[in-house]
Amino acid sequence: MVHFWNGLAEVPAGFGPSVVTIGNFDGVHRGHQKVLGQLVQTARATGGKAVAVTFDPHPAKVHRPESAPELIMGLQDRLETMGETGVDAVLVLPYSLDFARLTPEEFVKSVLVDGLHASHVVIGHDVRFGRGNSGDLGTMQELGARLGFEVLVIEEFGSQLPAHAREAEAEDEERRCSSTWVREALARGDVATAAAVLGRPHRMRGEVVHGAARGRALGFPTANLAVAATGYVPADGIYAGWLVDDAGTRWPAAISVGSNPTFDGVSRQVEAHVIDRPDEAVEDFDLYGQSVVLEFVARLRGMVAYTGPQALIEQMRLDVAQTRRILVPTTA
Repeated sequence: MVHFWNGLAEVPAGFGPSVVTIGNFDGVHRGHQKVLGQLVQTARATGGKAVAVTFDPHPAKVHRPESAPELIMGLQDRLETMGETGVDAVLVLPYSLDFARLTPEEFVKSVLVDGLHASHVVIGHDVRFGRGNSGDLGTMQELGARLGFEVLVIEEFGSQLPAHAREAEAEDEERRCSSTWVREALARGDVATAAAVLGRPHRMRGEVVHGAARGRALGFPTANLAVAATGYVPADGIYAGWLVDDAGTRWPAAISVGSNPTFDGVSRQVEAHVIDRPDEAVEDFDLYGQSVVLEFVARLRGMVAYTGPQALIEQMRLDVAQTRRILVPTTA
């Protein structure tokens, strides 16, 4: 069982010894997974508890909210994905300007030493922490020697790109895994490259709300995500992917991201048309009010303005057929 703690006050008294790592972990990409894997391995070898320390909100949203990056995933998905790596606990530290004023030593002593009783700290070469990001790897090693914990350094982790991306970006074949790389890929709709760096398809999560019902009128009813949905919104276009309902059932879906330029006055939205539902279940298939997850597998095309509803219907039929070939090829 993984423990999730919101703040140091929730850490049980006398907890430890622990093996700790620190990071924002936005996306929990393959580089993050390597760090967390080493964390768990070290904890098992030393008899300690594997604890990942992360922050909410993202520090950039506190220090520079006007230019903070769009997060790859919401806190719920971040914690669930971190929990799947085998860690024993995740400590979420509320991030604020007051917290940011802690010196590197104050942060390490209050969180790692007094709070978690760390015997080992697992970090990357580029770690930064404490007031003004003034603490670095050397600082952590000096504090470890003085305060009684060992520092283990993880090497950078590259990602093997999918074939189409290698042709387009050969220089990035061995690029270091990063949240920035994932955002760049999603911003251009390249969900295949994003998945290569993440180690799984990119996800969004949100409540299904009522929309304009245009899809239903055209014969392609859609589940519309609320504006408050979490997860980076990929570039406008049509995608093949999966919709996971709140019962955990996975449905193949054609996902639309954009303003649907065939119709005027439609704001940007994310909506999914579930394909190949059993006929007898159609009337009972009500997703309204559910919190669903959308997984983006492949980009089919960009968003296009068609001459009218009939032309759009014909294209949607082609999109559904292509989605079926990608997701359920044995039945296509």
